Amino acid sequence: MIERLDGATRLYLILGDPIAQVKSPLGVTQAFQQRGHNALLAPLHIAPADLGDFLCGASPARNLDGLIVTVPHKFAAHGHCAGATGRADFLGAVNVMRRNAEGDWYGDQVDGLAYVAALRKKGFEPRGCRALLAGAGGAGSAIAEALIRAGVASLAIHDEDATRRDALIARLASLALGEVAAGGRDPAGFDLAINATPCGMAEGDPLPFDLAGLAAGTLAGDVVTVPEVTPWLAAADERGCLTLRGVEMFAAVRELMVDFLLDTPH
Repeated sequence: MIERLDGATRLYLILGDPIAQVKSPLGVTQAFQQRGHNALLAPLHIAPADLGDFLCGASPARNLDGLIVTVPHKFAAHGHCAGATGRADFLGAVNVMRRNAEGDWYGDQVDGLAYVAALRKKGFEPRGCRALLAGAGGAGSAIAEALIRAGVASLAIHDEDATRRDALIARLASLALGEVAAGGRDPAGFDLAINATPCGMAEGDPLPFDLAGLAAGTLAGDVVTVPEVTPWLAAADERGCLTLRGVEMFAAVRELMVDFLLDTPH
């Protein structure tokens, strides 16, 4: 329940296209108010072509303190930040932005940190594992970077856009922290197979991976939150796999986003 809403309420917006699927407005608003912060998060449907105009028009609003950025704006929004964390600059993407002391936008990308935290909460330690990731977009690139920094032995990345995939592989390889290569749709031999694409959001979507090579010992993960159990996760569960739902990732990312928006030190 929202306990306070008045003229002193600080505003935060979540920007996306589409936007109806997001679960964060209520949970983030409750988290703000549980921390004693009079604030709310509202969804806003912004098309890619309108993002720049919106940010220019909205930025002068003196009670707009922060933004959460979702598909497909994470890369474009980075270009509108006056500054960002090293992680966000490395990825060239942000999923959360707050005002800096000068009133400009300062960004971070915490999707990857949240996914690794959710894996560990599930009892799965990524260090030393062989991971397969579908998707080199905003969430996928963040998860890939976090997995490499968490110490996976190898990471294979599959994306229909080979140019985007190869650019991400090159950036990750420059860290010299683990083996990174192009992957396919076959999860055979992997300890971890994560879908970081929108596949599964719409009825009739193809599965992100082939099921023939999926073994019971592989953890199957997803970033899609609606439906909560995607066809990929349902199929993996039928094969006896441990699964990690997108909503479990979101529970972790929500706390990290609120910490960032309120500039809460760790």
